[in-house]
Amino acid sequence: MSVAPVICQICKKPKSPHNGMIADLIRPSLLEFAKKKVSDLDSKAFICFEDLGNFRKDYVKEVLEDEIGELSALDNEVIQSLEQHEILSADISKQFEKKLTFGERLSDHIAEFGGSWKFLITFGAVLVGWIALNALVLFNRGFDPFPFILLNLILSCLAAVQAPIIMMTQNRAEARDRLRAENDYKVNLKAELEIRHLHEKIDHLLRRQYNRLFEIQQIQIELLQEISRHKH
Repeated sequence: MSVAPVICQICKKPKSPHNGMIADLIRPSLLEFAKKKVSDLDSKAFICFEDLGNFRKDYVKEVLEDEIGELSALDNEVIQSLEQHEILSADISKQFEKKLTFGERLSDHIAEFGGSWKFLITFGAVLVGWIALNALVLFNRGFDPFPFILLNLILSCLAAVQAPIIMMTQNRAEARDRLRAENDYKVNLKAELEIRHLHEKIDHLLRRQYNRLFEIQQIQIELLQEISRHKH
């Protein structure tokens, strides 16, 4: 059985009753904001979810501007996600790894190996072997006699190359942490706005429920009074 379409009072387009709601069911703060935008908005009028989402986006934007001043790009992204019901949480590490070039991946592996016990033990063994070979085995007549000038040159070159690699790795780690912090901020801001929205909605539903219970109670009292009059 088909359902007759209902005209949305905002966009004036026919919509399915399942794609919207009566204005009186909207939480009071959002309904008051909508009435500021549309002065002739009736509390019994039908509003589609698309227009309701636009009202909600503008309302959240106004609330954030009142609380924190000028909105940043992150705040606007959160507002758009609220309108489109998108999920903001993401695995930053995986997204960051996909953007790395071959050189960046290579430098990360080199820095990871250079900061491990495997490298320290191997490097220490090479140094001891180098010194022992030239000073003891070859009686200081080897290819690099004391004071081991070639070894000092190799160590200097190694330090000169290793330092920029470590700095590049640290810069990428800082960029990854910055993206993770931005994502945490967006998720926390959206969670705070959603919780505030739920609180207002629950309060509104409770007030409506109390009013209905009060009306039912009044009807019951009237029925009891009529019954008592008929008995007398």
